[in-house]
Amino acid sequence: MEDGLSKRERVGLNVRRGRAGRAIELFAHAEQAGVASGWMTMGAMGSDTLTLYAAAAVQTETIKLGTSIIPAFTREPFAVATQALVLDDLAPGRLLLGVGISHGPTMGGIYGVPFDRPLSRLREYLQVLRPVLHDGEVEFRGEFYSVRGRLPGAPGTPVLISALGPKSFETAGELTDGAISWVTPLDYMYETALPAMERGAAKAGRERPDLVAHISVAFADDRESAYTATRKELGLYSQMPFYQQMFAGAGYPLGSNNEYSDALLDQLVIIGDEDSVGERLDQLLDSGFEQLLVMPIPVADRAGEEERLIELLGRL
Repeated sequence: MEDGLSKRERVGLNVRRGRAGRAIELFAHAEQAGVASGWMTMGAMGSDTLTLYAAAAVQTETIKLGTSIIPAFTREPFAVATQALVLDDLAPGRLLLGVGISHGPTMGGIYGVPFDRPLSRLREYLQVLRPVLHDGEVEFRGEFYSVRGRLPGAPGTPVLISALGPKSFETAGELTDGAISWVTPLDYMYETALPAMERGAAKAGRERPDLVAHISVAFADDRESAYTATRKELGLYSQMPFYQQMFAGAGYPLGSNNEYSDALLDQLVIIGDEDSVGERLDQLLDSGFEQLLVMPIPVADRAGEEERLIELLGRL
């Protein structure tokens, strides 16, 4: 990642999935408002993010386009590199390529991809994808991937991975340009994620790459309404074993029916008005997180609150 960025340039907006045209409009609007980067998740059965970004790239000029994430095992790493090459032609230096292992039921049930050793597979994936993007060529022989090829250019696209457990954060420190957290307690990122990334970087003899820390924002006058909205918006993750284990390991075990505790929600969401939210984002940027990925939690008016967040991030 780049050094010397302003606080505004270190904060990105999570652009919600939906119709491609609407997403592209949001990227363009966010850019006009001064937002430095936009990120979008990709469901295994949803719209293809990199295809959408090709359209967004020619309708925007400065906003960085981050994938958080694309499921790695649904496509070969060299094929992803060829897509990144096109995007770098259309929007030089603006793609932030986040990949991840996704989840076992999705990979096995839909794509038929073996999921017994996902992190080992991801390590090999990275040893193909990052070198070819940074060096323009790669020769790799592994258990899962065997590739020898060259691109007509080396765009230098940053390659990040989604990380949840200590081993994945350590892998990010060793082999990538950064880690992306998702629905992760702040305490856990300070106490587990950053030290694990340091260990991985030390193993590779390099500086620790950036942590892009995911945090949610709820514009609300009272905490109870924000808690209710957050439980609804993030309810999916409380049902996933990977997340259940991580929450418990972080000291915030889920309650009956896998319910988020208030203490856990205080770790996942910033609640308040523009002034208090902006102040808290400033604090997080000063406390060890190189970048923030901010997601709006709709409390009473999804579109209106999304607009308030865009305006806030554009003037940080």
